[in-house]
Amino acid sequence: MHHGPAQSSGPDPASDYKSRLGVRMFLIYCVVYAGFVFTNVLTEGRAMQIIVVAGLNLAVVYGMGLIGLALVMALIYNALCTAKEKALATGAVDGEDRA
Repeated sequence: MHHGPAQSSGPDPASDYKSRLGVRMFLIYCVVYAGFVFTNVLTEGRAMQIIVVAGLNLAVVYGMGLIGLALVMALIYNALCTAKEKALATGAVDGEDRA
């Protein structure tokens, strides 16, 4: 399976935007995850035993929600970064990026 020589990519003009966006999204995820941890710690795990939906307890629902949130955030990050890269490539940037 020959793929040819590697292409040089050069500098990424959107790297500052990507970094800021990534850090902000990470902090949002950390806050949601901290809610999971503190719910366990402060209630000594009793709250996580509560049946929430379809016979599943809060621990399972919250855990699956965290996984789903990570996937959704990854898709949002990809879409926003792709849009920024396209805008920078075409020169259609409206001055200041807000992410």
